[in-house]
Amino acid sequence: MTNNKKNKYLLPLIIMASLFFLLGFITTMNNSMIDFLKGAFHLNDVEKQFPNTFFYGAYILSVPIGFLINKIGYKNGVLSGLAMIVLGFFLCIPMVGFGYYPFLLAVGVFAIGVVVLQVAANPYVNALGSKETAASRLTLTNALNSVATVIAPIFVSMLIVNDTNDPRAVQFPFGLIGVITLVILVIMFFLKLPEIKGTEEDTEKGETKEYKSSAFKYPHVWLGALAIFFYMGIEIGIPSFFADFSSAIGLNFDSLARTDILKYYWGGLMVGRLLGIFVLQKFSARKILTICACCGIIFIASAMIIGAGAGTLALCLFLGTGLFHSIMWPTIFSLSLEDLGPNAKVASGLISTAVIGAAILMPLMGVIQNAAGTVFAAIACLFVFYIYLIFFASKGSKIRTA
Repeated sequence: MTNNKKNKYLLPLIIMASLFFLLGFITTMNNSMIDFLKGAFHLNDVEKQFPNTFFYGAYILSVPIGFLINKIGYKNGVLSGLAMIVLGFFLCIPMVGFGYYPFLLAVGVFAIGVVVLQVAANPYVNALGSKETAASRLTLTNALNSVATVIAPIFVSMLIVNDTNDPRAVQFPFGLIGVITLVILVIMFFLKLPEIKGTEEDTEKGETKEYKSSAFKYPHVWLGALAIFFYMGIEIGIPSFFADFSSAIGLNFDSLARTDILKYYWGGLMVGRLLGIFVLQKFSARKILTICACCGIIFIASAMIIGAGAGTLALCLFLGTGLFHSIMWPTIFSLSLEDLGPNAKVASGLISTAVIGAAILMPLMGVIQNAAGTVFAAIACLFVFYIYLIFFASKGSKIRTA
């Protein structure tokens, strides 16, 4: 790629990176509020999970949103997503006064905005340059997403959590986020962003590729969606079963200690994504995804084998998987969107729908744990997920014919 083209796409890439930061911040903030909302609205253990249900449930709209973005373009898609986020946060201010479920309806509004941004931003970043460095660009934007996941819980603890458990405590911080997002929306509206029609590779070669009539006709898109589905089980599976695993190997931490220790897992994801920016410029996404999945298998297997015999080491191996999970999302997404041209927007919607894997696989693994009577049975499911990712990297992502 020439220097002129690199400069042309520098500003759009910076803007997309800021949007990924916003996505990570909102997603983690929503999850970090669960305990506060439980006390504020006097919820039971089932009801307190509904913020995640309303938030991640919005991803079921990813495919129709993909079709919408295919019609209106990337920039208009981003503007629409930002507008929904602004509306949702502003709606939360009065709705929280009417009760828990009206508040969740407002949460659902900004959740839809998050999905719109997710569907529009991933293929846009993927297209801002050559396909060889697409995974590196996605890793850069996801690194900022990870930074936001560290900041968001601090934001919640400082500005929302209080001794009175007053639900109206969300009004000022939510209004602040709404105003900041509105400013970003206005700036985005006046910026001129390049609209990507095909791939950068086509443009540089002066060629026009022929593409299939629909994203649904590409097998690697479907296989990529399934890869994201299983990846969500891997990423969320570690923190979800960490407490039971640590107890099983004889490390009986209290709740506060478990929460604190998990920062090393999420920190591993952040560090891995920062390193991945450079690593993925030197090595192919397929090779790196394969290596990381294999390392995940080795670390989990070693942690299970060592067990109580060396609990601290087993714990380090278990949490150390975060380093390898860090680049899985961008590499899977990049490989899934290869050679799609104008079909990338709809394909992104299909792939984003697979985020519901976090909502489906966790309860399923819990059922397996209860049936077997040991958390090791649930953790063993991760091997199946890793093996599928290896298949996708080596075979599934290369399929280009119907």
